[in-house]
Parts: sequence; C-alpha cells; structure tokens
Amino acid sequence: MDHEGVVRQKLTERYLLGELDDQTRQEFEEHYFDCPDCAVDVRAGALFVEQTKVVLAEPPQPVPASPPATTAAKPGWFAWFRPAFAAPVMALLLVVTGYQNLVMYPRLQHALNSPRVLPFAVVNVGAWGSAEKVISIRAGEGFLLFARIEPDASYSKYIAELYNPAGKLEWTLPIPASTTQDHYPVEVPPAAREAGNYILAVRGITAAGESKEVGRPSFELQKIH
Repeated sequence: MDHEGVVRQKLTERYLLGELDDQTRQEFEEHYFDCPDCAVDVRAGALFVEQTKVVLAEPPQPVPASPPATTAAKPGWFAWFRPAFAAPVMALLLVVTGYQNLVMYPRLQHALNSPRVLPFAVVNVGAWGSAEKVISIRAGEGFLLFARIEPDASYSKYIAELYNPAGKLEWTLPIPASTTQDHYPVEVPPAAREAGNYILAVRGITAAGESKEVGRPSFELQKIH
C-alpha cells in the first residue's frame, strides 16, 4: 500500500470512521506506522473525533419558555444559534480549525522554510530532438521540467499541455516566446500522480492567432517508495 493510494482512496478518514474491512484496515495500519504523514493525520484525526464526541455529548441548555406568539415566527438566520444546531456546528468548526492548525499550516510553513532541490528533467521540443527522460519522485511530490525550444521569431507565444499516461490533459500553460531564450523552466505542482509515460505537447501561436504543433516530447515518471 503506497501513500498515493491512501490519499486517493481517503483511507485515513475511512479508518477513523471504522469503514474499512479487516484486511484493508490491517494493511493501512502497517502503512501508517512507516509513513510519517499518515501517522500525523491519524493522530490528529483521532484527536478531532474525541473532541467532537465531547462537544456533542454535552446536553443542550434549556430554553426558557416564552409566551405564545400571536403569529408564528418564520425561521431565519438566528435559527442556527439554537442549541439543537449550535453543538453540531461548533463541533464541525472545531474539527476544521484543529486540522488546519495541527496539520495543514505546519506542513505549509515547513515547505516554505525548507529549500530543497526538486527532481527535474530537460525535455527537448521539436528540432532539438525528443529523447525520453526519466524523473523519479516521491508520492505527491512536484518536479521541474526544462522545456528546450528552438527560438522561432514567427511565434509570439507557446502553449504547453501536459498529458498523463491515460491520455488525459492535466493542465495548460501559456509561455511567452523569446528569440534569445531556448530553455523554459516549468514547475509542475505536487499532485497524486500515477507512474508512467507523460507527454508535454507544445504548440506555437503566431501573432495572427494561428497554431502549429512544435513538438510533443515524452518523459517517464517513476515513484520512489
């Protein structure tokens, strides 16, 4: 069981809710003991569940009886502040806020304050050739592509499109053309990607709006466990 599969199938949430069968639960437990990210998620999630149970277990405060009104009042926004609604809403806010403070924000802060070298590959487009490259990444990790495009004054910009192994378009990126630059660094953001052969299709766009394919080099994405 790999981390990408755990994220894709939302096994952490299903584990905490008791929705996994015996075999899947055992495989997940063996996984998160060796996966720091999943271990943090499980501990934080278990804490949220316990706190939610405490909040929901508190009996609602009695509401003083009020004299009967001559006309029935229509429910409005303030109905959400009644005890019957307040406890579940507060529990949900507690879960969301706690997860952000204990899991999301520390990870983002760590990523911002920790410079590192990203996996990368130089992909040759068009006349430069199209020899396949290999990029090795960890689950959920981003990488860099240095698209090498021969300068061509007839194009005002390029359109780069990344296709996954299933042939599905992941994203489209406009790239300003240059008559002196032949390397264009493209940062591919982290995502739950599958291993396999990816294609970077590049089209040149003229000032008149005409489009012509410049090249479609491929690269192989491999996973490091």
